[in-house]
Amino acid sequence: MSEHEENTVHASSAADSEKQHLKPNGGSGDHETINVNGMNLAVEDLYDKEKYDLSTMDTSNVFTLLQTSPKGLTDQEVAARLEKFGHNRIEQKEVNPILQFLSFMWNPLSWVMEAAAIVAIALSNGEGKPPDWQDFVGIVLLLLANSAIGFMEERQAGNAVKALMDALAPQAKVRRNGEWATIEASDLVPGDVVGIKLGDIIPADARLIQAVNVSIDQAALTGESLPVGKEKGDEIFSGSTVKQGEAEAVVIGTGANTFFGRAAKLVQSAGEDIGHLQTVLAKIGNFCIISIAIFLVAEIFVMYPGFRYSYRRGIDNLLVLLIGGIPIAMPTVLSVTLAMGAKQLAEHKAIVTRITAIEELAGVTILCSDKT
Repeated sequence: MSEHEENTVHASSAADSEKQHLKPNGGSGDHETINVNGMNLAVEDLYDKEKYDLSTMDTSNVFTLLQTSPKGLTDQEVAARLEKFGHNRIEQKEVNPILQFLSFMWNPLSWVMEAAAIVAIALSNGEGKPPDWQDFVGIVLLLLANSAIGFMEERQAGNAVKALMDALAPQAKVRRNGEWATIEASDLVPGDVVGIKLGDIIPADARLIQAVNVSIDQAALTGESLPVGKEKGDEIFSGSTVKQGEAEAVVIGTGANTFFGRAAKLVQSAGEDIGHLQTVLAKIGNFCIISIAIFLVAEIFVMYPGFRYSYRRGIDNLLVLLIGGIPIAMPTVLSVTLAMGAKQLAEHKAIVTRITAIEELAGVTILCSDKT
């Protein structure tokens, strides 16, 4: 670096020292420091774009900050960086399918339906008459149908996200100890030097250090319909495909710290918030629960002490109130409608991670996007 550049880096480091750093992919989490021109820098700082933007700075500075060279890393350096940054993969949340299925039965409307099912099978067995199997079976079938539709749609969305992960490069050509070798792409670390050619899927975010007539298909990431020409010094992204030429590049980001990784994390986290439709359904369900509870108490006092109804006759009336007091088919109708919307979106390559989000999408009036 020149004296001016070094002073600039000093000033930037001092000014931003209190800002939160971008976390590595994995590892121990301890702050490891490296020495660059007399400065001790935390390794995490290298991936904080507010401090050091590896995608735009001069490639010579990239080599300096990553403590690497065009000859690549040694096995010892790779082992240390794997410990610090983790493997070049995006961790997926494992969801128990049984719990995911049962979660669709855990909402206020379903609670009333479940209470009606319990009354029909458990409490209506009196005066020598059998339980009300017809109502019980009908309610259970509606609950199962509603849960099955939502479960299948969200599982399909999960499979679509997994397919995105599977589209990443399985292997990579890398220079280690000064020699070229083919390794698992998940073993790449920042500072590795990789080689790419026609037809290869780029295994990690990198900066080109050599390039001969290179063009990259980035449609899966940016939506650009035509391949983009790349030159020495340009950034290339994990998951894109080489359509022409050969190149060498130094890895600047792996796993969740890649452009693809950040997008995948957004997709995975999209279903964590409670949506507008779920809030509305919860309010409807709570209103039904409160209203039905009030009328049930009133009916019990009227039927038994007042009119001296028999036990079974009173239970039958209570069951009618439970079933008639809620829009029992509404969850199923909503699930079917949203599932149809999810299917239409899937035909246009849109990933629906939460089917209730379709209602929110339908309420969008202004959508801001770039040229792609």
